Formats: sequence, structure tokens, C-alpha cells
Amino acid sequence: MTESKRLLLIDGNSVAFRAFFALYTSLNSFTNADGLHTNAIFGFNKMLDIMLAQVKPTDALVAFDAGKVTFRTKKYADYKGGRSKTPPELSEQMPEIRRLLTARGIKSYDLPNFEADDIIGTMAKQAEQAGYTTTIFTGDRDLTQLTSATTSVAVSKKGVSEVETYTPAHVEEKLGVRPDQIIEIKGLQGDTSDNYPGVTGVGPKTAVNLIQKYGTIDGVYDHIDEITAKKMKEHLVEDKDSAFSSRDLATIRRDAPVEISLADLTYLGDQQEELVAYYQQMNFQSFLNQMSADADGDDILGLKPVSFTVLTDQNVAEVNKLSGSVSFYLEMPEANYHTSPFVGFVIGQDDNWYVSRDVELLQTPALKQLLSSQKIKKDVFDAKRTYVGLNRLNVSLDNVDFDLLLASYLLDTNENSNDLGRLAFQHGYHDIQSDEEVYGKGAKRAIPDDDQLLFEHLTRKGIAIAALKPSLFDQLETNEQSDLYRNLELPMAFVLAHMEIAGITVDTDRLSEMQSQFTELLAQTQQTIFQEAGEEFNIGSPKQLGHILFEKLGLTPLKKTKTGYSTSVDVLEKLAAEAPIVENILKYRQIAKIQSTYVEGLLKVVHSIDQKVHTRYIQTLTQTGRLSSVDPNLQNIPIRTEEGRRIRQAFIPSHEDWQIFSSDYSQIELRVLAHITHDQNLQAAFKDNEDIHASTARRIFRLAPDAEVTPNMRRQAKAVNFGIVYGISDFGLSQNIGITRKQARTFIDTYFEEYPGVKQYMEDIVASAKEKGYVETIAHRRRYLPDINARNFNQRSFAERTAMNTPIQGSAADIIKIAMIKMEDAIKDMQATMLLQVHDELIFEAPAQEIATLEKLVPSVMDSAVKLEIPLKVESHYGNTWYEAK
Repeated sequence: MTESKRLLLIDGNSVAFRAFFALYTSLNSFTNADGLHTNAIFGFNKMLDIMLAQVKPTDALVAFDAGKVTFRTKKYADYKGGRSKTPPELSEQMPEIRRLLTARGIKSYDLPNFEADDIIGTMAKQAEQAGYTTTIFTGDRDLTQLTSATTSVAVSKKGVSEVETYTPAHVEEKLGVRPDQIIEIKGLQGDTSDNYPGVTGVGPKTAVNLIQKYGTIDGVYDHIDEITAKKMKEHLVEDKDSAFSSRDLATIRRDAPVEISLADLTYLGDQQEELVAYYQQMNFQSFLNQMSADADGDDILGLKPVSFTVLTDQNVAEVNKLSGSVSFYLEMPEANYHTSPFVGFVIGQDDNWYVSRDVELLQTPALKQLLSSQKIKKDVFDAKRTYVGLNRLNVSLDNVDFDLLLASYLLDTNENSNDLGRLAFQHGYHDIQSDEEVYGKGAKRAIPDDDQLLFEHLTRKGIAIAALKPSLFDQLETNEQSDLYRNLELPMAFVLAHMEIAGITVDTDRLSEMQSQFTELLAQTQQTIFQEAGEEFNIGSPKQLGHILFEKLGLTPLKKTKTGYSTSVDVLEKLAAEAPIVENILKYRQIAKIQSTYVEGLLKVVHSIDQKVHTRYIQTLTQTGRLSSVDPNLQNIPIRTEEGRRIRQAFIPSHEDWQIFSSDYSQIELRVLAHITHDQNLQAAFKDNEDIHASTARRIFRLAPDAEVTPNMRRQAKAVNFGIVYGISDFGLSQNIGITRKQARTFIDTYFEEYPGVKQYMEDIVASAKEKGYVETIAHRRRYLPDINARNFNQRSFAERTAMNTPIQGSAADIIKIAMIKMEDAIKDMQATMLLQVHDELIFEAPAQEIATLEKLVPSVMDSAVKLEIPLKVESHYGNTWYEAK
């Protein structure tokens, strides 16, 4: 029996450490609903899966260090003294790793006064004597000294998946000595990681040579007179005690007084119920999915059974019994809900749930009235998506109380899934599967034909919405975010829905005309480039372009990549002055981008029925609260080049004798900065209606109040103004405006001297973020900053810059959203329609006779959206196209 015994011994601390740093860059992504970091636990479990699959153990043990004080520290006080303090994000995970091991049926153990290595060495020796085959898993090569005919050591090399297995033969091949001689090498060369000295001047190569020749440290000293290298011999003589004590420190004990025996190490296998609960608590969806896949159809997740009624024409009136609050979910499987097919819906409350694939039932009086009723509250997953979907069915959605996606986003902008199952999981609700688990993913994604499977999933979605409502509302209240939710973001969802449904008309003939013009311009530019190059080549190939510019034409290469010369935009812009060909290449790239992305891209997404594009505004994506736009992205139409601006000529009103009207906030982020910082000098410039960039130029260049500000001075001051908002460094500023780093530092220092309130704000907001872990906008929108106290300088610095910028950019986003809500109400009795929001700009269409009214109304509403310490300023324009209105 003992011949088939396979023992797996794991160095717990070492593997946890490796796992933590292997997934360190994803630290923020690995937290559970309680805010516990889980990257080390996740990585440890991944490694565990690999070793269990490879070894298939009958017995297993994970050994941990009991503490910092061991018999080694008593012998040598500085043992491991050079090591950094364990990151708190790792320390908090260690107890949870031991809980994980219990759930996986593996014993863990620590022994006061000894290290995990000594426990492993002792148990491995017992296993050898008992005839076991043993595998030791570690991140520390020191344990390779334990390899033998029946014991191998697997050392993790890279990430959480790659291991290198050492046998005695591999040790000799790799290290040049036998396993038992590893401690001899360590004694001579010392160990910087464990902080013991060895012999001065003896490195790894010398140590190996000496041990290969003399066998042991004792052998070296027995033959000390044979050593001819004078300096080495002196060091060996002087550091003899150190050599022997270092060997002793390096020697893993194989007789530690462990209180466990091999009989206690039986591998029990996964404790299914306990492990499912553990994975759910840790938010390990992928491990749960794997358990389900391995369970051959068994309901390993233990989902509670659900009951539902299938709605038909005959029983649809049953929904009339619903009252108070109902949960509703309309299933549209594709991301673009303007065009997605409908799959079905669920509606209900408590134990009464109604489902159907037939969305036409939503048009029956019973359901239509219920969904539009002002007496019955509706709880949904995504109000805007649901509203637009129902609108396509000529059904109105009113009196929405709870939007799960929106509430979750406001509670933590860092983590938000558009999958109801995944989102529920993030909030500790587990009686539901993700769409990927039910529908599949990629090419295999499909709505199940099995009614029972689909209806159960839809019912669980309805129940999840109802179940999560109380706790998320409580959290919003605790965070003082209920007003943000009820008075800003929820109304905003419907404002955006109305804008999306309205769409904006596109003149496809004008776009087609542009397509021809750009095609011709590209051909002309291409020929010019070929003439300047003296040959034809593929302009889109960085390799060929690099050859032309840097080898044939001899321009100075500024940057190298793995594959050759860099021809990135920033490189070409710096070279443009050297040769006309570079300017033409930049022009060619710009036109090609405009042609493919905007001209051809827009033509593809114009709806054939109404000749409009209906963008989708993503309300729950950015961490500052700003909106993003997709299908198509109308916030990213280029404005820096005339060719790019021309795209806006294709956006026209939907009626003859109507016009496009545009209003945008002037320098809103700088005005928010002046308000938040209370800086008197910054505020004075806005109150006096000065050119803020010219005003800043006078200050940072130390000019007299009436001195002329040159265009270049203003340009540099503008870069400083906006750079400060984004926490720019002296290096970043120097790159932006083409000055030395020293000059940039002087500009920044002078700026803070002239605007001391801004400097004080930057210091205060970072200090507050370090204490609270988050920053807020004027509307109490929160952004959590997990890295604000990180040990890593780069991560911490980025978090600090984010802390400075988010309240400014986020508050600007709050202001325009408030303005949009008020604006929709202000124009409700007019024909004018709000069509688009592009960052700080609002775009309308209106009959020509309403333009004069809009000229007064829109700025007054936008100006008064929020009361700041300095005035808001709005500039308006109108014309026959969006281009003319800018």
C-alpha cells in the first residue's frame, strides 16, 4: 500500500508570496464584496490546481512560518533582516489561504520557533523512510537540497503556472553539485535574500568550484594551504566562522519537533459545499464555473429552486395582482439595444414571477398599464437600456425606483459588470448564474431552446434585482449618495434614453461625397510621399517606413522598438521640421483615419429607416462620471484638423427650416478648480472675465499687469493650467510644450506660488484620500483609490494624481448632467430637441423660429445648473449643420 502513497508538501508562505506578486498589477481587480484583497488567494489556488493535477496526491500538507522569531534568528539576529515588511494587502490574505486549504481538504500546519522549510524537511524525511513518493512545491530554490531518489522539488518560475521540477540529476546538471552540497555552497557564498554573509569575495561561481573540488566546507579548510589565490585564501581564513555558521543557517532541519504524523496528512479532496461558499465569498466566479463544468451537470452551485408562471394571451391578466414594487427584466442578448433581438422578459415580486419569450405580450393592456403606472414602482437592471427596448415595442416605462446597474456603479466605479449575474455576485448574492454560464460565449453563445432553462434564468434575474435593492439602497444612504442616485443619475438615464431614441440625422450623400474627396486626397498625398521618398513603398508598414526615413533619407531615429525604428506619431511630429515627407506622412495617416473611422464608419451605422445614427451613451463606465459614447462614438470626432471638422458637415437637422444649435461650457474644469480650491487669484481672473490663460501667463512669466502676452506664452500657460488639473509632472509638462524639465519645474513652482489655494487643495485632497481611501465630487460621486497608500511609487503617484483630478473632472461631469436634466424640462413645451452631449457641449435641433429663444434659454439654464463661487460661462452657436454651429 505504501508504495502508491504520493505526498505533496507545499511551502505556504513562499507560494503565497509568489502568487501575490504574480498578480500584483491586478491587485485592484481582485477584491471581494467586503473589500478584502484576493489576488494571492486566487494565485495560490491556481498553483494548487496545477500541483494537484500533476501529483494526484494521496496525502498533502501546506507548511507555514509560525512567525519571524525562530531558532535561526536566535543564532543570528540579522537573519532575513534585509527583507521588506510584508505588504498589508498580502498579510490580510494569509488567514484566508488557510481557510481555502481546509475547504480543499488539505491540512495546514505551522510550528513555533521553526520555518515552513523545516516542517517540510522533517515530513519529507519521514515520507522517504515510509516509502512515499514526495513532491515539494515552493517558490524558493533553497528546498532543492531536499531532493532524493523519492523526493522531487517543484519550483515556481514565472507567474502562477510555470514550474521547474528538480530531481538529484537536475540539481547536478543545473547547479553543478549534489543536493546535499547546496548547503556547502550557501555557507561559502552566503545568501542576500536570507541575509547571512558567507565568505567575503566568494560568489556563486567560486563557491561551486571549491565544493566541486573539495566536497564540503570542511574539505575546503582541510586543504586551505592548496589554495593559491592569496586574496581568496585570506578571506576564507578570516571568515571561517561565518562559513560554518552560514551553512548551519542554510541547513533545513529534518528532525523538527513536529506534532503531526504522516497519518494526519490524508488528502480529503474538495469539500464541495464549503468550497462553493468560500469561492462565492471571495467572488471567484471562474473557479465556480470550473466546479460546475467538472460536476457533469450536477447543480454544484446549490442554486435555490425557483417557481414561475409562463405568461400567455390567456393568463396575462394575472399580472394585475402585482402591486407596490415589481422587478422587471427585458432580455436583449446583444450589446446594442437599439437593434438587438428580444429574447423574453420576466416580471414579478415575492413568490409571483411571470415569464415569457413572447415580448408582444408587453403590448397587452395589463402589462402596458403596469409598466407605465405611476402607482407601481419598477425595479430594473439598467433603466436606460430597458426604456429604449420597451420604446421599440411602443411600451412606456415609468416610475422606475431601483436601477441595479446604476446603484452598483455609484457605490464603486472601479468594478462594474453589465452582466446581471456577475454584478449580483460582486454584491454577495449567489443564487444566480452569469449569462456566459447559461448562454455560452463567443461563437457558441446561444439562447437555449429549453424553456425551463431560459425561464429559470430570467426568473433568477428578477429575484436578484428584488433581493439586492434593500442592501444597495442602504449603502447609498450610508455614503450620502441617495440624492446623487435619485436626483441626478436616475433622471439622467431617461434624459439620455430620449436623446438616443431621437438620434441625429446624417446626410449620407454628403458623407459619400467626402469619401470620394478623401480617396482622391489620399492618392495625391501618397504620390507626393513616393516622389519625396524616391520610390514606392507601403506607407502603412512601420518597417518599410522606418527604412525610408532613417536609412535612405538619413533622418535621426528618436526611438527604437523590438522590430526596428519607431514611427509613432510623437516621433514623426518631432521630425516634421526636418523633412517635408514626414509632414505628408502625418497628413496621410490623419486622412486615412478620418476616412476609415468616421466617413466609412458612420455610413455603416446610419439606420436605413430614419437616416439617423442612434448612439448609445454609457452611463456606468468612466470612473469620473463622464459619459462615453459608442455605436457610433460621437464624442471622438476630430476637431484639430479641418478634414476632421468637416465630418460635422454631415450632421444635419431632421426637418427643413430647422437648425442645429450648440452650447458649451467655457473652461469648466478650470472654473471648477477655482471653486474647489477657493484660490483668490484664480477666482479673480474668472470674476473679472479675464482670459485665464493670458492671466496665468503673466503670473508664471512674472510680467507686469499690462504687459503683452505672446501667443507662445499663452500656449505654454494653457498647458500649465490644464496640466495642473491633471497633476502633471515636470517631465510631462516639458514634453508637452517643448521646454527643459528644469524650466517646467520652475513653471509649476511659480504657478503654485501664484495660486497658493491650488497647492493647498492638492496637498489636502491627497491627504484626505490616503485617510478615507476615496475622493468625491460636488455631487458626492465617489472614486475609490486602492493604490493611494501603495508601496510602489508609480502606483501610488498615479493614485495621487487621480485624487487631485477626479473631484475636478467629476464635478464638471456632475454640472453638465444637472444642466441636461434641467434643460429637458425647460424645453418640454418647445419643438426643440436635445440630441447630443459631447463632453462640455450640448447639441440641439430646433425650428428656425425657436433659435432666438434657445439663445437666451440654454445659457441661462446651463449657467445656473450649479451655484459656484465664480460664474459659469456658456458660449452658443447655430447653423444648418453641426459644423456651422461650432
